[in-house]
Amino acid sequence: MKAANWLKKSLVVLVSILTFGLVTPSDFQWLAQAENGKSPKKDSVQEADTQFLHNATSYKREPVKRELFVEEMLKKAERNSYMKFGEKINVKIGDEFKEVILPKMEETIDQIALQFPEEELIQLAISEKPATGRGEKIFHIYNETTNEDIIRFHVRQENPPQKGYWFNFHYHTYHDQFITHYELGKLYWDKNTPPKWADNAYLS
Repeated sequence: MKAANWLKKSLVVLVSILTFGLVTPSDFQWLAQAENGKSPKKDSVQEADTQFLHNATSYKREPVKRELFVEEMLKKAERNSYMKFGEKINVKIGDEFKEVILPKMEETIDQIALQFPEEELIQLAISEKPATGRGEKIFHIYNETTNEDIIRFHVRQENPPQKGYWFNFHYHTYHDQFITHYELGKLYWDKNTPPKWADNAYLS
């Protein structure tokens, strides 16, 4: 900026010398007026840029109420569970699952939600598809920002000697790197081997 002012003054002096004083500094008023004419536009652009940056940096995702978070997660948990069961398994254990296991899932999700401030709950999401075949995964709740799991809800098919087949519902948490097995409950299937969990054709 200082260099620009120095250059203007030098130009005025140089022209005055070359024209033997016929052109005076007052004749350069048009230059100052031209500069003044530009400044409002420049200022308005700068002001708009500043306002845009302010809006961009001040934008925040609204925090979600804890009760609403638990409610939404539970809906998705139920949906994922029925998706995993498929028609054959769902017909037999669907009602019992809703009565026995789902309330315990709700309690667990509520306990997890209490571990986070409400403004951070918006970062938590639920995985979309359960594991198929003999995989245990029903759904995971994870942090979308870090992509790290918070809690993993699983179901395992068990066959104790002389007791038939059971579905063992449980979960693991990030607190101990998902090592501990926290049981939610068991549902009896039959003496015969249960079908595999629903395949991707059913999920789609």
